[in-house]
Amino acid sequence: MVRPRVAITVGDPSGIGPEIADKAARDSRVLEACQPVLFAPPAEGFELGVVSAAAGRAAYETIVKAVHAARTGEVDAIATAPVNKLAFARAGLRWKGHTDLLAHLCGVDHVVMLFHAPRLKVALVTVHVPLAEVSRLVTKEAVESTIMIVADALPRFGVRAPRLALAGLNPHAGEGGVLGSEDDEALAPAVAAARANGVDVSGPIPADTVFVRASRGEFDAVVACYHDQGLIPVKLLAFGESVNVTLGLPIVRTSVDHGTAFDIAGKGVANAGSLIEAVLLAAQLARTDPRAAA
Repeated sequence: MVRPRVAITVGDPSGIGPEIADKAARDSRVLEACQPVLFAPPAEGFELGVVSAAAGRAAYETIVKAVHAARTGEVDAIATAPVNKLAFARAGLRWKGHTDLLAHLCGVDHVVMLFHAPRLKVALVTVHVPLAEVSRLVTKEAVESTIMIVADALPRFGVRAPRLALAGLNPHAGEGGVLGSEDDEALAPAVAAARANGVDVSGPIPADTVFVRASRGEFDAVVACYHDQGLIPVKLLAFGESVNVTLGLPIVRTSVDHGTAFDIAGKGVANAGSLIEAVLLAAQLARTDPRAAA
């Protein structure tokens, strides 16, 4: 079988991205699974460990080139090293990071961030938004759409008949409205609608137990309402091993489960494990279906 070509973008050039991208591209498992293709800006002109508009702009332009390569068939998938949201902002970019930028570049309205780890897979309804905005954004339509995208995508990860769970937004999933109305008014109707469309999904289930149940094998994935609700359990169980996958794109895109780590940039000590796993998963998804991960 021809090895798929996987673009590896270096992310913010002032962070650990260039180091871990180089390590990943030379890893023996990566070389066996795919043909890595590095996408990077010129090496000069960026101060390591320092947030800058120039680095943010360079990271953005590198992503644009990689997405173009994926959409034109020059590469079969993309695995991205981390970008810095503040650097994006200083560069005058309106995107908060990879996920919304990729949706824009691919002309897609709704994408889903899924974190894939051996013991736990978690998708997010909302991503990089203030906590104060979450309850407004967790609508029936947003939750149902997220559930449907995840259910449609999981078979490509080898989960033939996905069993999903929706984490409650409020403590005790609202306790019948005593601790908040969103679970009854938005989440439960979304679950009912998804089930009517043939999806095996349960919930809303209190978030303080649903991740334990999923990690023990009762569910194949959990849909979480907001960023930290979903990522804390994933990173507790599998930090450095989990992979961020963007579902709903017309291309395959995976990424790391960590940030730019400016404090250790240039010291040669950065762990490339998560990016290596991201490249391997990108290669797997490209072989399974070259068009997309969702």
